[in-house]
Amino acid sequence: MRVRVTAGQVGDLTQAEALLAGLKPGAVIADKGYDSDRFVAAVQAAGAEVVIPPLGCRKVRREYDRHTYKERNLAERFIGKIKQYRRVATRYEKTARNFLAFAHVASIMILLR
Repeated sequence: MRVRVTAGQVGDLTQAEALLAGLKPGAVIADKGYDSDRFVAAVQAAGAEVVIPPLGCRKVRREYDRHTYKERNLAERFIGKIKQYRRVATRYEKTARNFLAFAHVASIMILLR
């Protein structure tokens, strides 16, 4: 798992390619927010399967593996658990370094359960 800390107003899609850099994934599973032509092309260039449902406004719908897409719930449940830690959910830490460190500690606490 990779984590990247940005300002609150920065969209997730802007960091997606950077998070994939240097990885050789078999598939990239993401929600509709990641359905952009540029990101899909980057995933395909990396040789990975694109498991991203198309946006409703797309005229040409791309097929995706619905069974594999259901595995995304693991990440969603993990994010829900990590937000149970108030310091992560409300971002009490002022610096990105301290916030990321506490996010790692919270992740470890969840994984040790």
